[in-house]
Amino acid sequence: MTAPVVVVGGGVVGLCTAYYLAEAGLPVEVVERRGLGSGASRGNAGWVCLSHSTPVPAPGVVRYALRSLGRPDSPLYLRPLPDPAFVRWLWRFWRSSTPAAFRRGYAAIAELNRTTFDLFDGLRQAGVDTTLTRPGMVHAFLSAAEARHHLAVQREMADGRYPLPDDVVTGDEARLLDGALSPGVRAAYLVEGEGVVDPEAFALGLGETLAASGVKVHEHVEANGLRTSGGRVVALRTGQGEIPCSAVVIAAGMRSSHLLGSLGHALPLQAGKGYSFSVDLDPAPRHTLYFGERRAVASPIGGTTRIGGTMELSGNNNRLDWRRVVAVALASRHYLGRWFDDPDDLVGLIRDPWVGGRPFLPDGLPVIDRVPGHDNAFVATGHGMLGVTLGPVTGHELTEYVLTGRRPEALAPFRFDRLRH
Repeated sequence: MTAPVVVVGGGVVGLCTAYYLAEAGLPVEVVERRGLGSGASRGNAGWVCLSHSTPVPAPGVVRYALRSLGRPDSPLYLRPLPDPAFVRWLWRFWRSSTPAAFRRGYAAIAELNRTTFDLFDGLRQAGVDTTLTRPGMVHAFLSAAEARHHLAVQREMADGRYPLPDDVVTGDEARLLDGALSPGVRAAYLVEGEGVVDPEAFALGLGETLAASGVKVHEHVEANGLRTSGGRVVALRTGQGEIPCSAVVIAAGMRSSHLLGSLGHALPLQAGKGYSFSVDLDPAPRHTLYFGERRAVASPIGGTTRIGGTMELSGNNNRLDWRRVVAVALASRHYLGRWFDDPDDLVGLIRDPWVGGRPFLPDGLPVIDRVPGHDNAFVATGHGMLGVTLGPVTGHELTEYVLTGRRPEALAPFRFDRLRH
């Protein structure tokens, strides 16, 4: 019997990869240290979007981060750590925030994203409960000038890859784009066709489809390392023993760095912590909403509204800082109205407060590649806030790589060796 391809990681990226590998006829097993979809996939905003698929390091972001020092209510919160690796990561992040680097990163993600919605359609037609709807995304602003600036930048970067409106809607008419918007919103525009999923339900739907197709899924199994022989990985070491493999795909989010270390390769991952919670609003948003000046978001998910935001760089941990939850709620109030009066009321109003350590590399791009020096080891991590959007295309392209041994052209910007420069 042929040993399986073992996919380490039961989030959206890992499960999509397992799906396409199994669809190609390969024996596949999935190993997840907790439950499927329980990590960064669980509480995110669920966006499947083209208009916000951008690298985080962008011109001006470092100045913005430095202004956040000592301000835990800032949308981008930097808490320096006495850790040389963290300092090196920040330095490389700064080096990646030039206009030229941002344009290259944006173009790379946009090209990878071209087939995203087609792949979601294919998953649905194959019986996967993707939960995808495409209500479109409303970008809401407190200032018409800020809205026009944002649209102009977005149009330049999109370069015709997805449709954008000719102009923003201003004044009282801006609120007509979505009934949940408050009178404080003075300008807005709609990007049609942008999508949203329930990310946890999507992950579970993938898991059910995999199980039905004969893929063995190991939940609550810790991957500890890899056993190699002659430049090939021959087994995954777990707390329950070894799992022999013909190939391995490491898609374990922040845990990927530890496993790659057992292959002699360091990966400079940092957790970009994001926060979210659910609340019942009346009226509830019909679209996904982006709150421009405050960089917060809202999504209609599972009959309720999920509000999220913030990027917190405070080390690789999942500690929930209640001040950050309050900051997201206060930010949303500028755009959704006073859905609460006092921060003390939030404990009784919101459900499922969540923090997730989204894996980031210093240039803001994922690494989707073969591990150097190992013919049958592959990695897919560092997707940051784009794991749901890029999950299917990552799995689809990586499967071609595993099958043919040749890197697909779309994956060239996401090479492992770029991180050495």
